[in-house]
Order: sequence, then C-alpha cells, then structure tokens
Amino acid sequence: MARIDDLLDAALRTLPVKPDDNANQSDKKRYSERVSEVVAQALAAELRYRGLREARPAPPGTLDGSGAERRMAGGLGAKKVDVTWATEEAGLLLAISVKSINFRDKRTGNFQKNLVNRRGDMLMEAVTLHRRFPYGVLAGFFFLDKGAENDDTPRRKSTFMNANARLRLFTGRNDPAGRDEQFEKFYIILLEATPPATELRAFEVGAPDVTVPMEKIITDLLSVVAERNPDFYELDGENLRSAT
Repeated sequence: MARIDDLLDAALRTLPVKPDDNANQSDKKRYSERVSEVVAQALAAELRYRGLREARPAPPGTLDGSGAERRMAGGLGAKKVDVTWATEEAGLLLAISVKSINFRDKRTGNFQKNLVNRRGDMLMEAVTLHRRFPYGVLAGFFFLDKGAENDDTPRRKSTFMNANARLRLFTGRNDPAGRDEQFEKFYIILLEATPPATELRAFEVGAPDVTVPMEKIITDLLSVVAERNPDFYELDGENLRSAT
C-alpha cells in the first residue's frame, strides 16, 4: 500500500467500536467526530511528509503550540477547518474539509437523511474560505458508510449515487475567480471502519464508476497548489518544494 493508505488504515484502527444504528444520537455524533479527527490527522501527516511542513492538525510538539486544527479567518467569519496548510507569507494555501455520514436512518433504513445538511455545511465552509482566500485550494472529502452504495430501492437511487448528483455542481473550481461555493476538488469516499476491518474507496464527485487512489488525490491537490503559486512552489514528483 501507499504511505497515505497505511496512515489512514492505522488511524481508522484507533476508532472505538462503531455504535449500532439504533444507538443514542450523542454516541453516533461522537463516533462521526472521531472519524473526521483521525482522518484529518492522517491527511495532515501525509502533507507534512510531502513538504507542507506547517500542515495541521499535528501531534503536540510537532509544530509550535498545540498543533490542533486551525481556526481560519474567513469572508463570513472565523471557521475551524479540519486540515490546513497556511504560511505567514501567503495565508491559506490548502484546506481539506472532512465530513461523514456513518449511520442509517431508523425510519427509512438508508443513509440519505443528513445528505442535504452535510452538503450545506461544506458549501458554507467553501464560501467562507474562498471569499477571504480566493487562491486557496479547497478539497472536500465526504465519507459515506459503504452501505450507502447499496441502499437503493425500486423507487430511489442509492445515497452514494444521489450524493454524486447533488454535489456535482460544486467541484472543479479551476479559476481563483470562480464560484466561492465550489471546491477545487470534491471526493466521495466509501468507508468501512469496524476495527480491525478498514476499507476506503474514493471517487471524484461526478465519476461514481472510477475509484481514485488516495495517493493520486493528494498529488493532484498539490499540483493545483503549485499551479496557483508558481513563483513560490513547484511539484517535484509527489512532493511540493520551493521553486528554484
């Protein structure tokens, strides 16, 4: 496996036993928060390995201060962001928003219930950050329990397919002058996190039939960062380095 796959696998194995779909809402909420936390830590570790030394979150002692997730000033107020890389010279260069739906709705038996709310949360985050940092590269990582791929009925598509349709308008921001609510890159990731079993399958929004290696996803993001900041950074293989 690639290094990022190892990091994510190790991170997901630290999760507690996943609560049952009928568990208390507070227990399910805390589990979902933990998913975002461990994924963010793994992603930031990969970014630091690839040359983004200031990437957060980081373990205590890795960076100055606590290394916790960063609270960024935005166009609509301050916002905590799951994964960030920012420098004193440029401000926010790269951010990754991590959201997840991990439990079936008790009434319908599918994962659809909170899809619109999660989308709204992520789009507001994009607007807030892009208004203040139009050149910032923002990626959305939307994790769905793997069961969302097969919760379709004769009358409705699966949550996975519906998510692709409903998020397609909000990916592919190729111009810093583009729509604030769009992400430069947006991915849906089917997740099994029931330690010791873990599995991730990532798809770019709008392409539900093609899995994308996590290693390539990170490289593609760094490529956009280098393209936006050619005087300062360039892509060297899979790593970002200062331009010569």
